[in-house]
Amino acid sequence: MTAWRGGLRRVWRRMFAACLACVADVVGAMSAIRVIGAISMMAGAAVMGAAGAAGGAQAAAPAPGTGAISPAERLIFTTDHLHGIAQQTELDYALLSSDPPAHGSDTVKVLVTSTDNAKGDAQVSDHRGAVPLPNGGLQCNPVIIYFLERDIAEMEQLTGGKRRYFQQRLRLALAAGPKIETVTSEVGGKPVKAQQIVVQPYLDDPNAARFAQYTGKRYTFLIASTVPGQVALIRTDVPGANNDFAHPLQSRTLSFQAVLSKLPPGYVPNAPTAPNAPNAPNAPNASRAPLSPHQTVKSSNAPSASR
Repeated sequence: MTAWRGGLRRVWRRMFAACLACVADVVGAMSAIRVIGAISMMAGAAVMGAAGAAGGAQAAAPAPGTGAISPAERLIFTTDHLHGIAQQTELDYALLSSDPPAHGSDTVKVLVTSTDNAKGDAQVSDHRGAVPLPNGGLQCNPVIIYFLERDIAEMEQLTGGKRRYFQQRLRLALAAGPKIETVTSEVGGKPVKAQQIVVQPYLDDPNAARFAQYTGKRYTFLIASTVPGQVALIRTDVPGANNDFAHPLQSRTLSFQAVLSKLPPGYVPNAPTAPNAPNAPNAPNASRAPLSPHQTVKSSNAPSASR
């Protein structure tokens, strides 16, 4: 793991040394050469420095070429979000999409099979069943990788652009040291303190004319240490006319819903069961603690919250 992380740090230094105005094809080619194909978009970003928790105070962005990891990257990718979660515990998230290509809802589940996810074997599933993810040994809650991998794949499909180009734009936006704000969010009817990160990766993109509709796309992350799994909400918004985020053209939100504990060995999340079969083999004998969030974030950069 140490050697793998060290190699990616060297890749990060070379990447920042390159011209950020490269066209999409060149960027895609460089990423393909320098990043192992099995590593996810966020694995490449997250392991560019030492692990550690980000503080609520804003820190200066690391200088390009230093290989340092930004506080935003630490908070999202190298924080041990599943610490304190017992084995055979399921975390449930609601995934809501407003845009026509993915309109509807889904339930995304993270099954923690080892205490604290010490073995790095947490499993993610949705309505399709188990979803393999190239986590690359990251400590973060894998639902973050799930959401971002899905988002990047959709950007590629909708725009005809290169997947690795969109990956790099998001990596650079998070590495630039975006502001981390402490906000109050409501989860399960109770206020919780959360750390909020907002980025718009395509605002200053020299190739934005190729996908003008998505230039203002905004990514919002809410990380709350008191929420099981620490991921309270991840949201993307494509603004309406005149940068109108109150009436977005497209939005997708993943929000924490509940924790299901003491699941029996062999339990399979999102496994299909026969109708009218209350004693189906995968029906858990467990305790559920619902926490349905109604997330509100008041910020100049994000949808409604109190600081």
